Amino acid sequence: MRNRIYLNNGWGYTESYSDTMLNADYDDSGLKSVRLPHTCKETPFHYFDEHIYQMVSGYRKVLTAPEEWRGKKALLTIDGAAHESEVFLNGSKIGEHHCGYTAFTMDITEKLKVGEDNILVVKVDSREDRNIPPFGFVVDYMTYGGIYREVYLDIKEAVYLQDIFVRTDISGEKSEVTSQITLNESAEGLIIRQSLRKRGNEEYQILGEYVVETATGDRIPELKYQVENASLWDIEHPNLYELKTEIIRDGEILDERIETFGFRKAEFRADGFYLNNKKVKIRGLNRHQSFPYVGYAMPESMQKHDADILKKELGVNAVRTSHYPQSHYFLDRCDEIGLLVFTEIPGWQHIGDDEWKAQAVENVRDMVLQYRNHVSIILWGVRINESLDDDEFYKRTNTMAHELDPFRATGGVRAHKKSSLLEDVYTYNDFLHDGKTKGCERKSDVTSDMSKAYLISEYNGHMYPTKAYDWEEHRLEHAMRHANVLDAAAAEEDIAGSFGWCMFDYNTHKDFGSGDRICYHGVMDMFRNPKLAADIYACEQEKIPVLSLSSSMDIGEHPGCNRGNTYILTNADSVRMYKNDRFIKEYTQADSPYRHLKHGPILIDDFIGDAIEKNEDFKPAQAEGIKKALNATARYGLSNLPKSIYLIAIKMMVIYHMKPEQAVTLYNRYIGDWGGESTSYRFEAIKDGKVIKEITKQPATSIQIHAEADHYELVEKNTYDVAAIRIRMLDEYGNQMYFYNGPILLETEGPIEIIGPKVTSLQGGMGGTYIKTTGRAGEALLKICTSQTEKVQLKFSVAIDNLEIQNFKT
Repeated sequence: MRNRIYLNNGWGYTESYSDTMLNADYDDSGLKSVRLPHTCKETPFHYFDEHIYQMVSGYRKVLTAPEEWRGKKALLTIDGAAHESEVFLNGSKIGEHHCGYTAFTMDITEKLKVGEDNILVVKVDSREDRNIPPFGFVVDYMTYGGIYREVYLDIKEAVYLQDIFVRTDISGEKSEVTSQITLNESAEGLIIRQSLRKRGNEEYQILGEYVVETATGDRIPELKYQVENASLWDIEHPNLYELKTEIIRDGEILDERIETFGFRKAEFRADGFYLNNKKVKIRGLNRHQSFPYVGYAMPESMQKHDADILKKELGVNAVRTSHYPQSHYFLDRCDEIGLLVFTEIPGWQHIGDDEWKAQAVENVRDMVLQYRNHVSIILWGVRINESLDDDEFYKRTNTMAHELDPFRATGGVRAHKKSSLLEDVYTYNDFLHDGKTKGCERKSDVTSDMSKAYLISEYNGHMYPTKAYDWEEHRLEHAMRHANVLDAAAAEEDIAGSFGWCMFDYNTHKDFGSGDRICYHGVMDMFRNPKLAADIYACEQEKIPVLSLSSSMDIGEHPGCNRGNTYILTNADSVRMYKNDRFIKEYTQADSPYRHLKHGPILIDDFIGDAIEKNEDFKPAQAEGIKKALNATARYGLSNLPKSIYLIAIKMMVIYHMKPEQAVTLYNRYIGDWGGESTSYRFEAIKDGKVIKEITKQPATSIQIHAEADHYELVEKNTYDVAAIRIRMLDEYGNQMYFYNGPILLETEGPIEIIGPKVTSLQGGMGGTYIKTTGRAGEALLKICTSQTEKVQLKFSVAIDNLEIQNFKT
């Protein structure tokens, strides 16, 4: 018999809950058939009223309890339902929960009818006037609704393992693993056996056994074991281990749990963050858990995909789960790939009444108990994001976290300086930088206790919202602001690190965003397509080659047709620039003014190379002066030239007797791109002497759709699978067409369906969609059509890897 049964299929749903749903003779033919995860209301991409998902909805399911469950314990877990829930079984209330971001488990044994059909009903209130966090005032993100995570049933013996907290110590000659075990009740004479294996190994090695004594009760004394040659968990080598714990009676295994963990030491000190006693500068982004159309309701694949994007594409080493605990699937992936996590309780600025505060303290309890075995988590957020000081309240939240997990630091995000500091780390939203001011505050200017660690929890974001289709200078400024703050924070030795706001754009309430219900604060759009700012982060990793240019090199995009500053973003050793296949210059990281970034933006300061010396009858000093003047004019225009260039011009006229009209001719010949033959720019990224990436900027003569999915082999396990499809419009050289906003038509064949509309538009030359499986296996197609390009088809296969889903009928 399987111990865990997932209950994600076969639910009936209504947007209007009624108590009549509890009746056994209720006519459920009018309910909509849904699968979990589920959003109570699909929303448009933007321009919609956030009240459309604020409702009291109902979910109803017939649960058949087979005879083999007789005499067993039945524990029902709802992993996430937004935001207040009441659960009923066979007409009787069995539990309630007052947080949309943590799981809750109910013992349904007494109300379960074994050998019969049972009626399970969940009432979900997603209205935002609840007296629970994060509600009570305004919230800068949409909160959605529905049972948006999975639901499962654990079938247990009378005595079972209720909780296991695993921690490690690497300070001695041998690493040590300690487990704190809680049983559901006293179990005298039973044997607790624990075994260990490294993730990827087949065999477990028995660590030891413990016989439960009379005085033990439900709390087993801590069990400690020495482990030889343990491989440490860190950012580059996220080695994971599995601790298997069994309860045994007369040779029979009554219960078993496997906890995944890692051997590591995470420590915040006054001068920064240390992982395994090595100082690490945290470089992260904030992440909301929302997606277009379905809000929070996405399955395992999409949760893990976001973690992969952060670590592998964006190259960050940390993420803040703003502003609430997020999916265990997301955290599992952070564990697996070495992505550090700062997670926090739900809330946004507002602190409510005593009842509200009591729920917030309970949220700390649930967060720590449910997430503390995730090795990736290095910091508990125990304050309401950007709230004012409330020492009495925050003593309670801080104490709760430390009592349940004395081995991790606590922090609490504030937006004001010299705050009362009860936590271990002063976490602060630093929005000092406005493009001109310095990149970040000094620690001493912000924190109220220099002996404790200091961490920047947000920067940028609302300071410079940027859309994918904004004009070129705007997109560049957005990228440079991220570079400026990253460089400034890296230069401060006593700042533990920083989290940029934020990973991707997200839907928001009427009070925020650009009026269309979107906050365009991300370095990616809502479909996780990268904006230029994303490459600032991506350049800091070494595994994926990065080469991008901040400009399309079309002079008409710029005021006065002066191209302004153009930057190369790359993680290569050098970049060679060619104009009309003529070599201009090779740039290296030494050319970047960003001294504290591994691969900072590099300014292009030469569009001429040695062409003037070779083609014109000028003296060397004269040619060099003309070259400087022309390159400066290209960047600044005639009206804003630096004083040094005017001095060069005077020198050209006085010493070499040049005339102004000669300057115009030379400018048009070597800088201006007007008329005549098209100008082509080519850039080669060089790594270890080899070309690893190349881009060409040249006037487009054709366009094409480029579409790719994050995975093409979809597998239904506990529920449906989803693939993310990024769609971009490119020219024949692979350059994104930032001002293409045309419509696209989406069609499917086979056992998949589209999430969201079948007709949509690209924005800034990019967009996307999601396809989900339907409970059937087979081959599938996604067809993408526009009026200007050839049709693109993506092929998928769908497999079913779960007996429950094999028996599920759509």
